[in-house]
Amino acid sequence: MSPTPTATSFGGDGRFHFAIDRGGTFTDVHCRLPDGSEVVSKLLSVDPANYDDAPTEGIRRVLDEYDPSGHRGRHPRGRAVNTSLIGSIRMGTTVATNALLEREGERMGLVITRGFGDLLRIGDQTRSDIFDLTCKAPDVLYEEVIEIDERVMLAEFYDENKSNEEIGVLEHMSQTIQGGGQYYSSDWPKAGIGKRITGVTGEIIIPIRVPDADAVRASLQTLADKGIKSLAVVFLHSYVYPEHEKLVGEIAKSMNCFSEISLSHEVMSMVKLVPRGHTACAAAYLTPKITKYLAGFTRGFDDGLMTNVRLDFMKSDGGLTPVNDFGGHQAILSGPAGGVVGYAKTSYRPVLDEEGNALNKPIPIIGFDMGGTSTDVSRYDGTFEHVFETTTAGVSIQAPQLDIHTVAAGGGSRLFLQNGLFVVGPESSKAHPGPVCYRKNGYLSVTDANVVLGRVIPEHFPNIFGPNEDEPLDLDGARAAFRELAEKNPDFKGTIEEMAYGFIQVANEAMCRPIRNLTQMRGFDITKHALACFGGAGPQHACAMARSLGITKVYVHRYGGILSAYGLSMADAVVEEQEPAKETYAIVKVGIGGFDENQDPSAATREARLEELAVKARLTLMKQGYSKESIIIEKYLNMRYQGTDNAIMIKERKTTDAKLPYAKTFVDNYHREFGFELEGRDILIDDFRVRAFVPGPLLPPQHSVPLIGSPIPSGSTRAYFENGWENVSTYNFEDLKPGHEIDGPAIIVQNISTIILEIGCTAVVTADGDLDISVARKKYEDDTKTAHEIKVDPVLLSIYAHRFMGIAEQMGRTLARTAISVNIKERLDFSCALFTSDGGLVANAPHIPVHLGAMQSAVKFQVEYWNSEGREGIKEGDVFVSNHPQLAGGSHLPDITVITPVFHEGTILFFVASRGHHGDIGGITPGSMPPHSTSLEEEGARIIAFKLVQNGRFQEGGITSILVNQKFGGTRNLKDNLSDLRAQVAANNSGIRLLQSLVIENGLENVQAYMHFIQHNAEMAVRQMLKSFAATHGARASAIDYLDDGTPIKLTIDIDPKTGNACFDFEGTGPQILGNLNAPPAVTYSAVIYSLRSLVGQDIPLNQGCLAPIEFKIPRFSLLNPSEDVGVVGGNVLTSQRVVDVVLKAFKACAASQGCMNNLTFGDDRFGYYETIAGGAGAGPTWEGRSGVHTHCTNTRITDPEILERRYPVLLRRFGLRAGSGGAGMHNGGNGVIREIEPLRPLVMSILSERRTLRPYGLEGGEPGMTGRNLLIREGGIALNIGAKRSGVIKLGERLVIETPGGGGYGVGA
Repeated sequence: MSPTPTATSFGGDGRFHFAIDRGGTFTDVHCRLPDGSEVVSKLLSVDPANYDDAPTEGIRRVLDEYDPSGHRGRHPRGRAVNTSLIGSIRMGTTVATNALLEREGERMGLVITRGFGDLLRIGDQTRSDIFDLTCKAPDVLYEEVIEIDERVMLAEFYDENKSNEEIGVLEHMSQTIQGGGQYYSSDWPKAGIGKRITGVTGEIIIPIRVPDADAVRASLQTLADKGIKSLAVVFLHSYVYPEHEKLVGEIAKSMNCFSEISLSHEVMSMVKLVPRGHTACAAAYLTPKITKYLAGFTRGFDDGLMTNVRLDFMKSDGGLTPVNDFGGHQAILSGPAGGVVGYAKTSYRPVLDEEGNALNKPIPIIGFDMGGTSTDVSRYDGTFEHVFETTTAGVSIQAPQLDIHTVAAGGGSRLFLQNGLFVVGPESSKAHPGPVCYRKNGYLSVTDANVVLGRVIPEHFPNIFGPNEDEPLDLDGARAAFRELAEKNPDFKGTIEEMAYGFIQVANEAMCRPIRNLTQMRGFDITKHALACFGGAGPQHACAMARSLGITKVYVHRYGGILSAYGLSMADAVVEEQEPAKETYAIVKVGIGGFDENQDPSAATREARLEELAVKARLTLMKQGYSKESIIIEKYLNMRYQGTDNAIMIKERKTTDAKLPYAKTFVDNYHREFGFELEGRDILIDDFRVRAFVPGPLLPPQHSVPLIGSPIPSGSTRAYFENGWENVSTYNFEDLKPGHEIDGPAIIVQNISTIILEIGCTAVVTADGDLDISVARKKYEDDTKTAHEIKVDPVLLSIYAHRFMGIAEQMGRTLARTAISVNIKERLDFSCALFTSDGGLVANAPHIPVHLGAMQSAVKFQVEYWNSEGREGIKEGDVFVSNHPQLAGGSHLPDITVITPVFHEGTILFFVASRGHHGDIGGITPGSMPPHSTSLEEEGARIIAFKLVQNGRFQEGGITSILVNQKFGGTRNLKDNLSDLRAQVAANNSGIRLLQSLVIENGLENVQAYMHFIQHNAEMAVRQMLKSFAATHGARASAIDYLDDGTPIKLTIDIDPKTGNACFDFEGTGPQILGNLNAPPAVTYSAVIYSLRSLVGQDIPLNQGCLAPIEFKIPRFSLLNPSEDVGVVGGNVLTSQRVVDVVLKAFKACAASQGCMNNLTFGDDRFGYYETIAGGAGAGPTWEGRSGVHTHCTNTRITDPEILERRYPVLLRRFGLRAGSGGAGMHNGGNGVIREIEPLRPLVMSILSERRTLRPYGLEGGEPGMTGRNLLIREGGIALNIGAKRSGVIKLGERLVIETPGGGGYGVGA
């Protein structure tokens, strides 16, 4: 593709300037020619028959065609490219991204602190899909691991209350051999002994074990002997004390065996060991791949490339960096970042009238980049928005990256009809074999739908398809594929065009979902944005999506198909410098509120450290050849409220007026995103950051143009729109002139894309030749049908499924970001859901499985309770709170449910609810998870029904009284309780706003009708699964398993093969016990609904319909239906897991998983901490059990080791896999983990666990997994088995070792 060069405002300097985006399929080239005009081209990224490297070939073609001499053939293929006329080359590449996705990086080894060799494999211990019994996860990047005997610890907790003399003694003590017990390593360093050293952040650290150079060298040699050439070195707390990493790095370098040595503190010096470790691994794994590619690229040019040409690469943060500084971890979003810069600099511009006056102020832009396999969305409002921790292909990357959200929906996304739902993706047809219309026996995809609907016109595509690559797109084949799908789904009664259009609508909704999350979730009004679309498929969908979102403006750039390359031509050169900190920025006035402006505790070091970083960044850019005057410095503080973990990067305000200028910006940003401020909390600084940049070229403001009417169409065609088939005009983009106006419906054809103008849309060609499309707002029709009269439409059913689940997910994101406690904010131990007016579950976001069915019971109880005779009823402005397991539908007392009714004209339409695990609500032990409780009142505050908010007022006094005034002691952390309850109210309010918007958009009757249709759809899917099972295995299934104390859980399932009804009869289950493993019925409902949803094996709505076919028989006063006064705290976290094991055993689905959550709490009168610990997953007919993962009824994160030690008085000695604990079989069960914790002051530690006596079962001849074990290691090294349930004080020098169970094996092993 080589259009005629066009004029540009940048001007020419006599040289060629290239900007190239090398994608997975195509390479896009933009070039500013010597005379200042510009040219664009596109070529295949891989074409070995014709060239070795696409960017080199793209450059060669432009040089050859536009050589100033006017002669062609001066730059022949096969000869090194002459660089004498090249001024610069800027590149973005997917080389690193593809290597990460396909796991094709350099062979590498991980060097990590002793005791943590498996840490990156365990990660945060969660699984990405809670209903996937295989627990699939991408593999780690490293091939080998060596653990180095080194350790540093933070001194804060250990040294508190110690005199200088005592600390001096500890500094001069030497580490001596300790004990000789079986579980106490003879050379393990003792806590607190060692020199006190001030780290980078000002924190005092203690190196309690310095690496032995000879031992390090020997260990590294073992890696070199195996052919490992790349290293990632990751040590605990190296962000604050990097000396040990530096030492190992120097030794590795001196050995001359390793081509890449990635030290985690150099890659990204931020707290959190897991993401920093993954980032270091990504750098070690991908940088050699980048280096290899660059070597191949440079070989295509003469020697002047590296000496006379500025060669820069795009980083994930949207800035350019010289080729020699381009690391693999910086390249993950290299390609998409160019697109963000492109739309930001072309779309966010004012429009001027003839006199040069601004006609409008730029409005925020949503970037919409739709490719073949996925879609990227982002936001720009005058500054680039960055995030500092993301996950790509299972690898957490801790580095500045543009905030780009990706959804698995693109032109190649596959289409399915499943259980009456239209499903788009996430599977992709990819480039090969591609969609059906590519003539390579491909899969039915979104592109096929556009072809069938006449929205993609085969005549306007090159004839490159078929076995000889000389045929057009296959319309007939695509139609036949839709016809076949319709025949396989006789319940669908429409035409194939209606089916195809339905899939387009569902795909659009799937892509709207992340846009809503990007805006509404952060407090931005989505309707006050414009949509800038690019990518090959984006313009086909943009107008329809904009209408759904309420956006009235769409921009399509003339280079929309190569906007990433165009963006590179305008990108800034950027250098980032960042250092961790631990500073207090603003101090609250005691008893008054607000911040004390006379105190600025970080002032002494803040400006000095920021200026030091600025000098460093400025010098780096000056060494790259930029003048000092051209460099702009931006200073940032990464700030958070004390006691929270939600840091916000705050840019320095240019003001001399205000004291504490960062504080106001921080508070304003926090309030916008979360809806409130946290009063009474200091503001802390976590990091200092400087961004130095040299601005790239800026386009001048746009000028308005007079309208010149409609252009002459190039032709006409039939295309399918919302009203059916339409005869529409087609236009060639290159024929359009500034001022032309086109009304939809119409189709505009570019060389590399098709633009669909929907009905009611009008496109105007701007002065620059781009399209400015006005989108008429969606008309909300007054539907007079009642909910009972509305008939189900499978397309709308699929769209509403997206919308309902999207609302529940946004509630969850709001809760996670507004909560205070580690349990909710860090561990994500919460769930959010929507309910009908009678309390029926409509959509439960996939958060914590044990909450799934239980919340419905809680909502139904509140409806019944407050509407019963003598009660005051439910009124607008009321919010209810409860947690009682037996009486109010709770799961256990720490799980507090907040329920809000949604009113319309005085009538309750819906309910929204959120359930969160509170870290402490009183009771006999810190953390409110007592191992030996026998009554409910020993476990904390009990709430049957209370109005947390009444008449719109938060009832702080009333809820405080409930939480504090308890027989066995009230909450130990009231402040966090109240903050988290407010966060739950805020989450519910966000759900209410979104539901109200949905009602306004679609009509109340439609929303209510589809809530019931969604429930019915889930019901039908479960019924079909049950009928299929009965047909294969018979109508009766049964299973039994036992708690460690011998109490049986027995289940008999009787299925009606015709209707799919089933009776789950727990007759034979043991009686309630004198302990706390009793589980209220709501927990059993949750365990069953989770099991059924997992067994269906498809993505169906999660709601009460899943249980509609099920009749429960649970004997009264049994383990699963206890009396109201007995202890139940363990039933929610332990018995629930065993119920799932029994259900899956009855269905012969897989072997038992660890059957436990390994609940650990510790604390004292100053704090409480709670975590659940991963174990082994059960193997199945086609899969190995995953190791070190949370299974079934829980999916909570575990706290990062560095956060744990920074926040709490403990030392994490070890966290790794427990080798050999998974059951053997044809497919082995997953291994459990070993977690070893040492208190730094006496603490009450409580462990509540199961599977310490009876092993997790194997299936079909597979061996059982190993039981778990809990050990107390005394100071002398003696190990004591403390049993499954124990609470007590652990003294200084003692340690708790938790060994979790493995999963059972499946099938007879070889």
